[in-house]
Amino acid sequence: MPDPVHMLISIPPKYAVAQVVGYIKGKSAIHIARYHSERRRNFVGHHFWARGYFVSTVGRDEQVIRRYIQNQENEDRQQDQLMFG
Repeated sequence: MPDPVHMLISIPPKYAVAQVVGYIKGKSAIHIARYHSERRRNFVGHHFWARGYFVSTVGRDEQVIRRYIQNQENEDRQQDQLMFG
């Protein structure tokens, strides 16, 4: 996908990762579809999110990962400027 979403979240052990990711993807897709329902296109019959996702555990590198996510938007802008000059 051209615009991946990066999130750093903490999931309590009593919840399955797939359950939490499904909830986030479902609720956010509904919210975005409602917000844009009259603006551009109808999302009915379309899939807003890709089917899969990547999950990894974070240990001592949490601050490195947190900085990566925070700086990702700036890096994407720089890449776009290089491509479109």
